[in-house]
Amino acid sequence: MRAREGRERAFGGAPRRVVFETRSALSGSIRVVDRGDERRLIAGGDLLSIIPLSGDWSRLGREYWSRALDAVALPRRPTALFVGAGGGTQLRLLSSRARPRWMTVVERDPVILQVARRYFGLGGLEHAEFLCADIERALPGLEAARRRYDFIMEDAMYSDPVERALPVALRLAALVGRRGALVLNRHARRHAAQTAAALRERFSRVTMHRVRRGGENMLICATH
Repeated sequence: MRAREGRERAFGGAPRRVVFETRSALSGSIRVVDRGDERRLIAGGDLLSIIPLSGDWSRLGREYWSRALDAVALPRRPTALFVGAGGGTQLRLLSSRARPRWMTVVERDPVILQVARRYFGLGGLEHAEFLCADIERALPGLEAARRRYDFIMEDAMYSDPVERALPVALRLAALVGRRGALVLNRHARRHAAQTAAALRERFSRVTMHRVRRGGENMLICATH
């Protein structure tokens, strides 16, 4: 998942250790960095994921991965679709809160996916499938399978042009179950308002939440 509150945030006082470093043709420089109890995935200077090495997920309560889950009512055994894997922070968070019946993850960068499985625990998740493709290429298969999800998080098109991002959002909306939710991570000053307006034609409740005061991350949550 892509945390876009500026570039990579400062770590504080604990010493930093680079656990792994590589390059990707799609994402540029990729680093896995430990500092204190946190393991972070950084790609191209952007913070994609944080996981607690101790397993204490309460530390991420103010981050957008957690706030996106807080914004919706999930069943005890939800089905979920994640567009943009990063290090899988939100998959791990969801698994810590519930017992997902099934999770589908779409990630375009195979290097990110390999790093997430090796260093962020995604390889050990049960009932999860990983599709390595752009979301536009993955959608026809998901649509043909007639799958419906209780929770869909789209975190891959944060600052893409509206001409690309909005059609994807509307196609994802058709995959939401009857009582499910669609959550999008968008840049507050770009097309967040336009996207929310389009979703209001399909959902009875659409809300917008700025993650941090003065920050750029805007969560759009569509339900019912």
